[in-house]
Amino acid sequence: MARYVFITGGVVSSLGKGLASAALGALLQARGYSVRLRKLDPYLNVDPGTMSPYQHGECYVTDDGAETDLDLGHYERFTGRPSNRMDNVTTGRIYQDIIAKERRGDFLGATIQVIPHVTDAIKSFVLNGNEGIDFVLVEVGGTVGDIEGLPFFEAIRQLGNELPRNHAVYIHATLLPYIPSAGEMKTKPTQHSVKELRSIGIQPDILLCRCDRPIPLSERRKMALFCNVRESAVIEARDADSIYAVPSAYHEAGLDSEVLAAFGIDPAPQPNMARWGAIEERLRNVEGEVTIAIVGKYTGLKDAYKSLIEALVHGGIANRVKVNLDWIESEIFETEDPTPHLEHVDGILVPGGFGQRGTEGKINAARFAREREVPYFGICFGMQMAVIEAARNLVGIKSANSTEFGPCDEPVVGLLTEWVQGNALQTRAEGGDLGGTMRLGAYPAVLAEGSKISQIYDARAISERHRHRFEVNPAYRGRLEAAGLQFAGMSPDGLLPETVEYPDHPWFVGVQYHPELKSKPFDPHPLFASFIAAAKAKSRLV
Repeated sequence: MARYVFITGGVVSSLGKGLASAALGALLQARGYSVRLRKLDPYLNVDPGTMSPYQHGECYVTDDGAETDLDLGHYERFTGRPSNRMDNVTTGRIYQDIIAKERRGDFLGATIQVIPHVTDAIKSFVLNGNEGIDFVLVEVGGTVGDIEGLPFFEAIRQLGNELPRNHAVYIHATLLPYIPSAGEMKTKPTQHSVKELRSIGIQPDILLCRCDRPIPLSERRKMALFCNVRESAVIEARDADSIYAVPSAYHEAGLDSEVLAAFGIDPAPQPNMARWGAIEERLRNVEGEVTIAIVGKYTGLKDAYKSLIEALVHGGIANRVKVNLDWIESEIFETEDPTPHLEHVDGILVPGGFGQRGTEGKINAARFAREREVPYFGICFGMQMAVIEAARNLVGIKSANSTEFGPCDEPVVGLLTEWVQGNALQTRAEGGDLGGTMRLGAYPAVLAEGSKISQIYDARAISERHRHRFEVNPAYRGRLEAAGLQFAGMSPDGLLPETVEYPDHPWFVGVQYHPELKSKPFDPHPLFASFIAAAKAKSRLV
C-alpha cells in the first residue's frame, strides 16, 4: 500500500513547496522507490487555463490535455514521471463535481456540507489511482491559515487518522528570516506557523526551513522544542545556485533520511545520486556562454515562462554552455528598431501568448532573425507570427494577419473550429467558453523526410503537447513554400501545420506545440539542445 507525504507551507507563499516536493520525489526515486506527486490548489478556478500568467504564472499542460499548476512541471522535470489530470485539483473542480452530483440526485436528498462531502471528495482525489506506487507526495497550495485552504487541511488531517499507522508523514515548509540589524535568525514565524497548523489538528513530523545561511544549533534546538519535532527533523533548506542542486542539498541536509525514518523504514536503501551529480557537474563546468533573447509579452513575471526557462537550461546542459536570458518586452519593437536590442544575441526565441498586444513586435523580431540569419525558435504563437511575417514580407500579402485579433482580409492564422482527437471529432464555436476548449494535450505529427526538424528529432513521427485555439491556415501553404518557408511537419491527416522552417537559414524553426513541457535536465528536449547548439555556433563565429 502506498505511503503518503503531505507537504504544507507557512509564513509566506513562494517558499518552494513544489520544488521541495519534486526534489523529495527525486531522492526517493534515487533510493529505488516509485513515486507519484499531486497538487491540491485552494482557489475557486476550475483550473488555471483562463487565469492570467501574471496572476498564476505558467499553465502547465499534460499529455491528456489537463491545464494544471506550474508545480506539475517541476514534478515531471525532477522525476521523469508524466503527470495527468488526476494529479492536480482545485476547490473549483471539487465543488463543480459535488454540485453536479447534487443536481443529479446522487446524494439522495442529504444536506451537502464541507464536512464530510467536500473533504471526502478531496480524500478520494488523493487516494485514487495509486496502485503499485510506493510513495505519494501531496502538496497543499497556499499557506496554513488561509480560509480557502481549510477544507484541504482538514482532509489531510482526516487521512492521517484513516490511513494505517506509519503511512502518513507531514512536512511543513517555513521561512527563517535573518534580521541584519539584530544579527539574528528568527524562529518566531516558524513557531507561529506550526502553532496554527497544530490548532487544526496536524502535527508536522518534519520542518523544512528556508533560509539564506546555516541554521545555528541553538535555533535548531529551539524550533525542535517549541514545534514538538525531533532535532534531526529540522531540515535546513538553504538557497541554492541552481534548482538542480536542490536534490543533493536536501539529501545532505537529511530530508529523505528523515522521511524514511518517520515512516519507520530502517534500514533504508542507499540512494544513487550519480544522475544529479552529473547534472551539477555539467552546470558548473561550462565551455562558454550564449545569450538568448526572449521576445515575449509576460516578461514582467518569469514564472509565466517557467518550463521555457528550464528547457533552455537543459539545452545548455546538453551543450555545456551557460545560457543567459535577455528578456525583451515585444511591444518595444512596435516603435523602436530591433537592431540595438538584438544585434548582440546568439539566438531569438518568441514564445507562446494570447491576444493582440505586442504581436507586431514579435513579427519584427522574426523578420530580424530571418534577415540577419540569427537562430530563431518560434513556439506556438511565435510560429504563427513567423508565418505572418513571411506572408507579408516574402509573399507580399501585406494585410496578412490572425483572426484572433478580429476579422481580417487575409486570415493566414485562423480559429480552429474542429479537429480529430483520437477517434473523436472535437468542435468549437467562436464566442464559446474559453476554459478547456483549446487544442490541448498530446497530438501526433509527421515530419517531412530530409527536413531539418526530422534530423533534429531523428524521427519522422513525433507526439508533442499543444495549447492553442488558432492554427496556421493551410490554404496559404503553397505560396509560403514557394517563397522558401517549408511546412516541415503536419498532422497525420495533413490538415494542420505543426512545424515550419527555412531550409537555407542556419536555424529557423517554428512549432505549433510546446516542446518545453517535455524537456528534463537528464533528457533535454532535442529542439532546445539543437537551438542552443546553433546559438553556440553563432557565438563562436562572432
